[in-house]
This record gives sequence, structure tokens and C-alpha cells, in this order.
Amino acid sequence: MLQTALSQYGILEIPGDKSNPEINKYFDIIGETWADDDVAWCGAFMNWCAKRSGLEHSGELTARSWLKVGLPTKEPKPGDVVVLWRESPTSWKGHVGMYVNRIEDTIYILGGNQNNMVKISGYPASRLLSYRKLRPL
Repeated sequence: MLQTALSQYGILEIPGDKSNPEINKYFDIIGETWADDDVAWCGAFMNWCAKRSGLEHSGELTARSWLKVGLPTKEPKPGDVVVLWRESPTSWKGHVGMYVNRIEDTIYILGGNQNNMVKISGYPASRLLSYRKLRPL
């Protein structure tokens, strides 16, 4: 799945009324054809990557939907799912991406909608909800 995600590295939103068709395909794969790159798309990107890689996927747009997919792990490997909270640990909001590395208190994640693009970004480890290992379909 990591290779699939890396094939999209650098894809970014189009400012204004237009939407990047590359991002729209992430929504299309889970039947959310109404959405465009103005909608939070980290979950759609992960669904696209997982489905194209023959792995289980949440089928939902929300980042926290990934808490119900795969098996939890305390020792993630590159490409495993990382689910983070956003705003507060009890909020419905979150962020999801793929584990790349952890250096001290920073988790490096490859994901979509990170600064409006597919890239690797660092996040505080204190925001971690779960690492998940996906199973093949």
C-alpha cells in the first residue's frame, strides 16, 4: 500500500472552484461521487490506496472510521495505518495516513490532505489514537 500511496506523492488541490480529478478519483472508489477536493479527503485517499492494494478498507470518508478496520498494533511498520485525533481526543474529527517513521515525539505519516496535498508530514505522537495493520481482502 505504501508504494500505491507514493505513486500519488505531490498530488494537490486546485484552488478555487475547480477540483483536481486525481483527488476526485479517491472519492469515486468508495462511491462518494458528490465530493470534491474542498471536502476533507484523507480518508478517501486511504480508501483508494487500500482498495487498489487489495486490502480491507473503511469505505467511509471519516478518518476515525479506520479505527474499525484491521488489527491494532503497538509496533507499526511502514505502510500501517495511523489514526490521529483532531481538535480533541473525544471529537469525531481526526486524520488518517500511513506510518513512515517515529522520531522521538513525532510520527511521520504519508497521507492525503496534508497541507492540501499527498505528502509526508510530522504529527505529535500525543495525538495518536491507534496504529492498525490491514488484512488482505
